[in-house]
Amino acid sequence: MYFLIAAFLGLVQGLCEFLPVSSSGHLALFSTLTNNVGAEFGTPFFTVMLHVATLIAVLIVYREQVLAILRHPIQPLTLYLIIATLPTVAVALILKKWDALDKWLDENNLLGVCFLLTAIILTVSELMSRRRKATKSIKTMRWTDALVIGGMQAVGVLPGVSRSGATIAGALGMRLDRKSAADFSFLLSIPAILGGLVLELYKLVKEPAALDLTFSFGAALILAMLVAAISGYFAVRFMIRLITKKGLLGFAIYTAVLGVIVLVLQFTRTLGFGFTPFGG
Repeated sequence: MYFLIAAFLGLVQGLCEFLPVSSSGHLALFSTLTNNVGAEFGTPFFTVMLHVATLIAVLIVYREQVLAILRHPIQPLTLYLIIATLPTVAVALILKKWDALDKWLDENNLLGVCFLLTAIILTVSELMSRRRKATKSIKTMRWTDALVIGGMQAVGVLPGVSRSGATIAGALGMRLDRKSAADFSFLLSIPAILGGLVLELYKLVKEPAALDLTFSFGAALILAMLVAAISGYFAVRFMIRLITKKGLLGFAIYTAVLGVIVLVLQFTRTLGFGFTPFGG
């Protein structure tokens, strides 16, 4: 059961990282439901390592674009990715300084609300994109477009708000075509995931005792990462095709229903869910 849950969480991460439904929110949801089996599956370290596994999937799918950036780092796309990453860095630093807020968010107090926020973002974005014709691609976008998309990614720091959904919504709102919106969103996940990994490793250096890496947990983590990487590869390719042909309203409905369910569980304190007043 222990390894089965690890593999399941890896599958959740691999699929949800690239679908606009929030992988971190789903991991928090299922980790809470399975807390009696493996509490370590709910730790930030486990979550970050699963994100690293999906990073491998992105690097494989976008290997040509990544290699082009590495060969010629001085180019507009590199600048846009840096600009779009800055708002997330700023939010991460604020949360690091405001420890009480960071801890409160880690307890998933806003999980249900954030799923609903994802639904609103996806709905508004889809309705706007249907009324406003796309006029830009990655090659013709401007630094202001990157900044807005980065601001949307910063909102995705909240557990339950989809990072990919928020960034794709931001790109569509700035009139990027759907293929470019998906491509920029997934490329932007590379520095975001690497930044999260650096922060988590920094925490472990400061408090190495916080990670009790047993043999069972290590083996389960490797299994989960393998599943996340493989499922993530297929998910990102699926999402690229989906966003160019279909809309986001189906995902909006899903996250709205899920948000309502989680809120009910939180306020009724059912299945391990609860709500802790800020500062309480």
